Amino acid sequence: MSKNRLIEKVKSGERLSREEGEALYDLDLYALGELADRIRREKYGNKSYFNTNRHINPTNVCKDVCKFCAYSASRKNPNQYTMSHEEILKIAENSYAQGAKEVHIVSAHNPQAGLEWYMGAFRKIKAAYPDLHVKALTAAEVDFLAREYGMSYDEVLDMMIENGVDSMPGGGAEIFDEAVRDFICKGKVTSDQWLDIHRKWHQRGRMSNVTMLFGHVEERRHRIDHMLRLRDLQDETGGFNAFIPLVYQRDNNFLKVKEYPTGQEILKTYAISRILLDNIPHLKAYWVTASIGLALIAQEFGADDLDGTIEKESIQSAAGAVSSHGMDLDEFVGLIKNSGFEPVERDSLYHELKAY
Repeated sequence: MSKNRLIEKVKSGERLSREEGEALYDLDLYALGELADRIRREKYGNKSYFNTNRHINPTNVCKDVCKFCAYSASRKNPNQYTMSHEEILKIAENSYAQGAKEVHIVSAHNPQAGLEWYMGAFRKIKAAYPDLHVKALTAAEVDFLAREYGMSYDEVLDMMIENGVDSMPGGGAEIFDEAVRDFICKGKVTSDQWLDIHRKWHQRGRMSNVTMLFGHVEERRHRIDHMLRLRDLQDETGGFNAFIPLVYQRDNNFLKVKEYPTGQEILKTYAISRILLDNIPHLKAYWVTASIGLALIAQEFGADDLDGTIEKESIQSAAGAVSSHGMDLDEFVGLIKNSGFEPVERDSLYHELKAY
């Protein structure tokens, strides 16, 4: 197919095939940006969404050893930690007092902590702050808990809901291609298991996000395959709120990637995500991994969401991201405004709360 025909197909809103998705990478960066921006503006105009949130990473003790991870403290790492419920609640209390609408709780796979440590934390937060949205447990954590405690996915998911979890984050997806997965995170949840966990979550009437970790050892075709598997599941369930392409962070891990993606490659990937994923409403430029500068530019390449203020973040910052202390609300709003977009604070399910 010629480039012109491909562009016309995108403009007319026709759904693209795998081969056409891969061919999008051959388009000029600005042509791609224009196509993605057109879709973004048809959906959301000049709005850029964010939320006031707090990331809590309660333990770094992990049973799995993923080559790309700089956060987990496995083997005999002297810097292991596991927070008590009191410590977790204190963080939630402080964040709530400062206006946080969501706590985003993702941990390592800690076999020593116990099932009640995980579930009890959610239950206590929800009991103390009923209107605080609890986004917690990636599909990788659900799979870990099911294996560790001899439970089915259904049992773990039902337990999450009973203990106050409102929605699921999108972590653990990495890249769905099993050969790549076998190299970067062998032994972790498989792609089919990850998709099945989210399918079951959506069947319970709950929403989730989904990520894609790119810029390491995967190829472009693996990214397209990843997106199309998501598109298929979204056709089935409609349960994904947002797609979040995560840029691989290269410090302090075992992958030793020599060729890091350029800014152009990252922006092309955002734009292609917006074009291919016609049924996932939001595209998030997660500033923690993309950098705030590139995330702001990504608003012109299809992204309509920048995540949030975060307050503190431990997983990506361990690998080199400059996100350990989050971002001030006024600064965040000012950056979006100065980039030519309208900042709109949202809740975790994308209901608009306040336009700036």
